[in-house]
Amino acid sequence: MLVTKEFRFDAAHNLVHYKGKCERLHGHSYRLFVTVSGPVKDDGLVMDFEDLHRAVRERVIQRLDHSYLNDVIPQSSAENIALWIWKELRDLPLHEIRLYETPTSFVTYRGENE
Repeated sequence: MLVTKEFRFDAAHNLVHYKGKCERLHGHSYRLFVTVSGPVKDDGLVMDFEDLHRAVRERVIQRLDHSYLNDVIPQSSAENIALWIWKELRDLPLHEIRLYETPTSFVTYRGENE
């Protein structure tokens, strides 16, 4: 069973090892989907939505929302942000991190190459 919770945060960044318009300071309204997996337990849940919400808010959203991402993730590409989020949440039964940088552009990470 897969359980997913959506989050949103706004942040600024620039890509320091990139030539193009994204090398300049700019911002995004990010959408983050965190998916955990596991069997349905006796209480009928894989993971309580509130527990998932609390973990992601405390470890990720409170650190990234309305921040300059490069202070936390030096080369703050969508790919590197997803990797950072995965590491912050790695003790959860993670299945997938999906991070939208724009409404039509996103990255998906499932813990490969960790």
